[in-house]
Amino acid sequence: SSSSRDEALREKRARILSRGLPKQKPIEGVKQVVVMASGKGGVGKSTTSVNVALALAANDSTKEVGLLDADIYGPSIPKMMNLKGNPELTPKNLMRPLKNYGIACMSMGFLIEESAPVVWRGLMVMSAVEKLLRQVDWGQLDYLVIDMPPGTGDVQLSVSQNIPIAGAVIISTPQDVALLDARKGAEMFRKVHVPVLGLVQNMSVFQCPKCKHETHIFGAGGVRDLAKTLGLDILGDVPLHVNIRETCDAGQPVVISQPQSDA
Repeated sequence: SSSSRDEALREKRARILSRGLPKQKPIEGVKQVVVMASGKGGVGKSTTSVNVALALAANDSTKEVGLLDADIYGPSIPKMMNLKGNPELTPKNLMRPLKNYGIACMSMGFLIEESAPVVWRGLMVMSAVEKLLRQVDWGQLDYLVIDMPPGTGDVQLSVSQNIPIAGAVIISTPQDVALLDARKGAEMFRKVHVPVLGLVQNMSVFQCPKCKHETHIFGAGGVRDLAKTLGLDILGDVPLHVNIRETCDAGQPVVISQPQSDA
């Protein structure tokens, strides 16, 4: 019958398409992978990634948490986590993550000079990402938080298709140009069948420390509107606060250095 012929064609097409995709293989020792992403740079993605990793560990001291900096061109995890130096190698030639505040961290920033630019083409970047995913001895982790580079390109696709991901978190400011890219990021993860856990609205409001007047520098509630449109949850609404910036720049993120503060 024509319906069974259509079904057979669909199955054949799916088989051919799946041949071109890499097989998803879990990272050894890692139970859950959460990716932190944004379509646009400069929205506080790395700051959020660092504080989320520290919060996961602070929330439950029985959980082991790791943090992977997948931003090859602009790694910022070493500075924010106050880590320096080259990773040691295990007898199996795997890199040992550097550790601070109880979080195991791996970043391109540990492998190059701090001021050296990474002037690489796409294939070299993909090779580096593959090494950071597969040639690191993470031990036993309950959560691996991956700080993704901005955009929806090779790195995002490679990470999404190579390893099973429990969920993605999209970070954006309420500004219209950031929201356009955040929407693209959310749609990309849906296309590659990665569940989007929700959105974080960052730099949402600035309160003057003297007169307490509140100013919505990047606009008000834009991420909330986007979440409604996409049918997603708002996971957090983070103010534009000098403490959050200063503590990360000093390598003492606010979750660990000022756990009782509003920020």
